[in-house]
Amino acid sequence: MSNNLYKNFIVRDVMIAMGNFPVVKNDTILKEAIETMGISNLGIISVVDNNDTLLGVITDGDLRRKLLKVQKPLSFYLIDDVIDHCIKEPLTTLLEVKLTDALKIMEDNEIWDLPVVNENKKLIGMLHLHQVVKKLFF
Repeated sequence: MSNNLYKNFIVRDVMIAMGNFPVVKNDTILKEAIETMGISNLGIISVVDNNDTLLGVITDGDLRRKLLKVQKPLSFYLIDDVIDHCIKEPLTTLLEVKLTDALKIMEDNEIWDLPVVNENKKLIGMLHLHQVVKKLFF
């Protein structure tokens, strides 16, 4: 794909806005977080505090890997707080970053989703690879 197709875009142009992707508070139990993730079909959920500061993310792949390693009954695992199982300090991007730079981060790290935050780490959006393709080419 030629960079010319999207070189003038910034993250703000193609990100998913708040309210359109799954977000839970840090004291949400894992079972509820998984249910919330399932509604969106994105395969990722963002974990925030009461000020919407991004504390972490958890993906369906993270869940699969954790379930294979867990050494306690599944029912006990599902009542843990989601924050106990998420990736803390995930990779992020800012609104005004060039789309090509954000996509490079995603490519280099083999990820499909990149939370969009402001300078204070407040969550304001999600860059999802499928949405980028959809907005740019369809």
